[in-house]
Amino acid sequence: MKKNNLPIRQTTRNVFLFILLISCSLLTAQPSNSIVVGTISGTVIDKNLKQPIPYATIVVNDGANKLVSGGITKEDGTFLIPDIPNGNYTLKVQFIGYTSYTQPIEISRKNKDVNVGVISLEEEAQALDDVTIIAERTTIEQKIDRKVVNIGKDLTTTGGTAAEIMQNIPSVNVDQDGNIALRGNPNVQILIDGKPTNISPTQLLKQIPSTSIKSVELITNPSAKYNPEGMSGIINIVLRKNANIGFNGNINLGVNWDQNARFNSSIDLNYRSGKINVYGNYGANITKNRQQGFIFRGDQNYRTDFRFLDNNKSHLFKVGFDYYINDKNTISLYTNQNLFDGNINGTTDIDFLDNPENNIFQNLINDSDNLGSTYNFDFKHDFEKEGHNIELEVDYNVFEGDSDDDFNFAGGVTPDYNDVLNNERTNTTINLDYVNPLSEKAKLELGYEGRIRRTDNEYRSTLFDDSKYRYDRDIHALYATYGKNYEKWSYQLGARLESYQVEAIFNNVKVFEDDIFTVYPSAYLTYTPSEKNSYQLSYSRRVDRPGLNQVNPIREWSTPRITSRGNPELDPQFTNSIEFNYTRKLTGGSITAGTFYRLINDEINQTLLADPTVEEGQILTFENFDNNSAYGIEISSNYRPTKWWNFNASFDLYAQTQKGIVEDVVEVNGVDEIVQVSSEVDAVVYNFRINNNFKATKNLTFQIFGFYRGEQEGIQFKTKPFYFVNTGARYNFLGGKGTASINFNDIFNTMRFRFSGDFPFEQNGQFQGETQTVFLGLSYRFGSGKNRKVRRKRRDSNEKSGGGIL
Repeated sequence: MKKNNLPIRQTTRNVFLFILLISCSLLTAQPSNSIVVGTISGTVIDKNLKQPIPYATIVVNDGANKLVSGGITKEDGTFLIPDIPNGNYTLKVQFIGYTSYTQPIEISRKNKDVNVGVISLEEEAQALDDVTIIAERTTIEQKIDRKVVNIGKDLTTTGGTAAEIMQNIPSVNVDQDGNIALRGNPNVQILIDGKPTNISPTQLLKQIPSTSIKSVELITNPSAKYNPEGMSGIINIVLRKNANIGFNGNINLGVNWDQNARFNSSIDLNYRSGKINVYGNYGANITKNRQQGFIFRGDQNYRTDFRFLDNNKSHLFKVGFDYYINDKNTISLYTNQNLFDGNINGTTDIDFLDNPENNIFQNLINDSDNLGSTYNFDFKHDFEKEGHNIELEVDYNVFEGDSDDDFNFAGGVTPDYNDVLNNERTNTTINLDYVNPLSEKAKLELGYEGRIRRTDNEYRSTLFDDSKYRYDRDIHALYATYGKNYEKWSYQLGARLESYQVEAIFNNVKVFEDDIFTVYPSAYLTYTPSEKNSYQLSYSRRVDRPGLNQVNPIREWSTPRITSRGNPELDPQFTNSIEFNYTRKLTGGSITAGTFYRLINDEINQTLLADPTVEEGQILTFENFDNNSAYGIEISSNYRPTKWWNFNASFDLYAQTQKGIVEDVVEVNGVDEIVQVSSEVDAVVYNFRINNNFKATKNLTFQIFGFYRGEQEGIQFKTKPFYFVNTGARYNFLGGKGTASINFNDIFNTMRFRFSGDFPFEQNGQFQGETQTVFLGLSYRFGSGKNRKVRRKRRDSNEKSGGGIL
């Protein structure tokens, strides 16, 4: 039996080996059974406007209609969905207000990278009930070169002005005078619709109603395409503009009060039919606001008390139209008109605690009015190739303002007097931009920018000498950027060549002149290993040329002991900045973390100098300090833990080394003398914000917002920490068309500014306004059409704001 079984076993083994060899050969010869990974790409545009649709949703489903992958389109309408295994799928493209698009897709070894080309979405003709013109909540988007805060109608953005909205924006700080700092630095560009304004940024932010603002863009490391001014970057405030089919509108009414009332209202209207879109916006802001504070001089044992009541009225108009000549050519025109009428009644009391007979009293009555007008023309031509276009934009801005100050005194030796200041400024900006997608993955941008500014100030006084100041500035720039995308990597390189000429004339004498040619490079590198993770590294060189308020030698304001004026001999400061950001998408939200480092040459800062013409007097002005450095980290997130609760939170920490020369008073042979001393400070500043939204019912929402700012040390002053908490509720009615809201700000009355310093004198102080306020608001929207956004480029300006603490 054994002899008979041996051949059978051997035969069975041979058959097994044969089958195994055949199986291996089949596996090798049939690649269709192996895993292939491919990509799906394309471009999404509006069928009628022939313009890209950013942030459209891309969905890839398998045969069982289960989600396999997805994403959103970029600013230029393009999308790329990576890591798709071989197989048959359904591609779906969706965007609010448009008919969904579907297409079958097959990924195979022969066809693993599928480009579906241009997908044209057609607008749905539905009622407005399905559309939200103004988002319910403020949201934050992280883009390749900027962070965009889309302003909703939530409680943190209602009832106030642009200056109050800035309190709630990540990375932005606002001092008691309304001066803005980005990442702890006041050298920041403030723009309206990307355009230059001739109104002081601090004043303008207090005039714009919050309901007129669509979004706030934070551009912390701009590319070579943008104006290089602003050490800490650019803050661009985008005003609302509708482009809905038919007739549409939105009305907002609100009142905010503490000791005094503030009224805030706006209306947006537009009509779109055929090739014409006409739109308009009106916002009114009528406020009374009391500011008060004190400064105590310990070395002389006297205290200065300040009390100011502001009574301001501002009106902001925006009117424009778009004409779609054909599919390739579009013309747009608009104008902004900003009217302001203000009155300040202020008192300054200097109380000498040891010698009350020396007390000084000053009363100030200020009347001011101004008109800021912007006229904008834009023409865009699209070539046959998708994304290939050329655009010309001309922006003309004119400002005329008058200020009349009456000073009355009791005590001391200063007589009563009157000051009158007249300002006239014009600013013309010309942009010519050319964009050419050299391939599906590469893009070239070229352009020219010209900025021509003329400023005339005239000062007349019954006590001091009259004076005139003229400041003219011409800037011409050429730029080029080149970018390329790979599957997971992308980069952009750029350079800006700029010619800068400036001339300042004070009382018919040339006090400053400069002519500089500079190159400003920039670079971006982005890595996106998956849909959930994104990394970005960027570098740019920037400049801060002194702003008008920083160089104007005509005094801006005065108290018996402090005078504010500019320094016409200020030099520009240059900054090299490097930045790294990481974004992680979560199931219920996202988190963004970043870090930056800046090296600053000849930093411009506000300083207090001793005034030799006034006993114990000081001059608030600007000086160039030594080379300084700064670095910091930022973390921001939005998350929805449950269906009824979502929050936005951010934390930022900045460290900076400041070096400079300050004035000190020392005793020499029994006599006080003013000497200059070297000072260096290593300061760390940190801020934390959190905004919670709680949905009680379908139409009722509650909100709590908290903010904390840590201690900050500068060369001359140390500011103490403070915090505040806001809360409120919102109710929707009439099917979501109407909204009523109530909120209570600074419920613990803790929002006060406190500081202390040793140079040039030992002193400490505190300032506080009407921050513990109650707001009641009502909004209603109406209309018949869907939104069709008209894309226009946004430009920055060459004007920077000064910062300070007084």
